[in-house]
Amino acid sequence: MRVLLTSAAALAFAACRAGPDYHTPSLPPGAETPLVSVNPKLETEATPPDAWWRLYSDSRLDALVQEGFKANRDLAAANANFAAARAALSAVRAARYPSTEVSLAGVYGRDPTTEEILEIGGHSPQNLWLFEDIFQAAYEVDLFGRVRRSIEAAGANTDSVAAARDGVRVLVAAGTARAYASICALGEELDVAHHSVEVVKREADISEQRYEAGGGSRFEVERAQALVAEVAATIPELEGVRRATLFELAALLGHTPAEAPMDLESCVAPPRLTGLIPVGDGRALIRRRPDVREAERRLAAATAQIGVATAELYPSIHLIGFYGGAASQVPQLTTNAGLVWGVGPTISWTFPNQAGPRARVRQAKASQAAALAAFDEVVLTALKETEQALTTYGAALEHRRALTEAQERIHRAFQIARDGYAAGSSSYLDVLTTEQSLVALDAEVASSDAELIQRQIDLFKALGGGWHEVPPQDHPPG
Repeated sequence: MRVLLTSAAALAFAACRAGPDYHTPSLPPGAETPLVSVNPKLETEATPPDAWWRLYSDSRLDALVQEGFKANRDLAAANANFAAARAALSAVRAARYPSTEVSLAGVYGRDPTTEEILEIGGHSPQNLWLFEDIFQAAYEVDLFGRVRRSIEAAGANTDSVAAARDGVRVLVAAGTARAYASICALGEELDVAHHSVEVVKREADISEQRYEAGGGSRFEVERAQALVAEVAATIPELEGVRRATLFELAALLGHTPAEAPMDLESCVAPPRLTGLIPVGDGRALIRRRPDVREAERRLAAATAQIGVATAELYPSIHLIGFYGGAASQVPQLTTNAGLVWGVGPTISWTFPNQAGPRARVRQAKASQAAALAAFDEVVLTALKETEQALTTYGAALEHRRALTEAQERIHRAFQIARDGYAAGSSSYLDVLTTEQSLVALDAEVASSDAELIQRQIDLFKALGGGWHEVPPQDHPPG
């Protein structure tokens, strides 16, 4: 008996470690080094704030993002998924404690066991009432770690769902900021388009006046009027895109199109940064990105599932007990005549045919390998997206600087062409060609402002900020 107990204790000690213990996976080489595309003139390695949109010092943008956090439907669904995962974890944790059940029953008829007893005693079977009130309790002796590994898996899965919810917060913050910035940038483009129409219309009026005075040609008038129509044709399209973006913003805020914030049509300049963008380094990026955390937690859950599957190779041991009454008459339920009780262990084991459990172990190990590969891929994707966002942001900024320089020069050239035409030293074709370039460059600069703010938001999104619970700021009225 001593040898038997010692062997059983040793087996239990070894079996309670069924399956591998989880260890945080190592990152791909170079993942924690400084980001290679950081431009010290544009970015700093300081840790970026979670509420990155407040770097724009735009109270309306901040208010819209906070509204999105409260009312966005995708985020509401993500919060519900997290609540469901927490409830599932609570249910799994309940397996650490005895399960209890109370049953009350009253059945009229013939019970097979009762009939057999009557026949053995020489009595004829008969119809009768059978009553019972039983309290039952059962407890799984977790010698082989099935319950513990199940709790580990459920806990890791809950963490992954929380990370997925945080990822939705990142998308809501970036999407709201992107829509707001696009609306304001389109307002700027519309403002520039209206101004350009005024410029070309003024030149067309001058051309027509000169023609009527006998100083020009009908060809010059038609060319000038065609340019007016061409520039004016850009306005309806810009207005349509802005209206569509307003509806997109309304959806992000959990509103119908009828509740879209139409007052934003008065915004004619996108928000602008006043300093360098803080980007941090590779290590901080990986810690901050919710998708990386989600992939790591999924790997932890997959590792724990190996333990759950491995525990099925060993016997399942339960301690059970019941107490109550069973009788053909209700008053007997509370007397010794109807008293029933029992206590003892039950052991079940899939043996010797363990092909099914062993196949599930192999399946769990394969799932863990897939989760590890997915984790590495998410890390590489996070680094790639950030480096791409840094590169495209730098390119957009340089593009805008070059356009601004060209814009300044074409405005000077246009004034020279006008003066020369008035003095007779330049042709009207010089004025018209320069005017076309001026209108085009003004539109390109406005468009580059829209592109620049979008590239900035792409960078902030790639950095993974926006998922912490950030308290709203108090903004001054207006």
